[in-house]
Amino acid sequence: MKLKKRNKIIAGILTLIIIACTGGLNIYSDKDEVAMGQQFAEQIESDNKTYPDYNDPVLEKYIENNIFFPLLASPAIQKRGVYKYDLTLIANDTVLNAFAIPGGNVYLYTGLLKYLDSEAALAGVLGHEIAHAERRHATQRITRAYGLQFLVSIALGNNPSQTTEVVANLFSGLALLANSRSNEDESDEYSIKYMQATKYYPGGVKFFFEKMRDDGLVNSKGQGVGVFLSTHPDPIDRIKTTNERLKALKIPVKSWKSNDQDIYRDAYKNNILSRLK
Repeated sequence: MKLKKRNKIIAGILTLIIIACTGGLNIYSDKDEVAMGQQFAEQIESDNKTYPDYNDPVLEKYIENNIFFPLLASPAIQKRGVYKYDLTLIANDTVLNAFAIPGGNVYLYTGLLKYLDSEAALAGVLGHEIAHAERRHATQRITRAYGLQFLVSIALGNNPSQTTEVVANLFSGLALLANSRSNEDESDEYSIKYMQATKYYPGGVKFFFEKMRDDGLVNSKGQGVGVFLSTHPDPIDRIKTTNERLKALKIPVKSWKSNDQDIYRDAYKNNILSRLK
């Protein structure tokens, strides 16, 4: 009996490891996500040198009320009321990036805000980051990275709390942001879904990539802005995929240069760019 039980445990461990390695398992609960996100947020807030706060309540409130919260009101959002969604601006004009941490906190660099030129483009970026939180990409990657250690513990009936250790190990350089191709693709897809429930053009998620492409910052070989490309690979392919999705949804394909009403270019200039120092 003991041998059979042991063999079942070993088989169970192997099965769980295989599932984890293929991205099909997440050992964290929503409660764990919120707890881990809180620890990440505390570390970010305590490191004002690396993540200096851009203190403009008026600008932050405008982005929240007109873009961030309307995205979160989409019927496609599943974690509304579960995760503590929040938006923070980081004062760094040299970084064209944004990122989300577990539990719903989204961080937006002023460098990206200054580079974009429409509210539809910003909505596309924020929808993409919200999707990373909603689809629980960070903890999926943590499960894969720590899968063997944790899954063996679970299979043997032990489940020690190691969230603090994980956060400490991953926080250096925000390593959890190295999203996989499938993570990025899924987030682009869900950004379109979220934006369909807003006033913005649903394809805004590709505008940033198109602008970088036309400015010569990226090419088909994936070369260009290092900080952004290290966490958001394959911008050229993602433009193509987004266009294909828009066509399948019978949504007109527009470019980042469009002046249509649903792009909200003037609103961006008057309410966002005008406030950036």
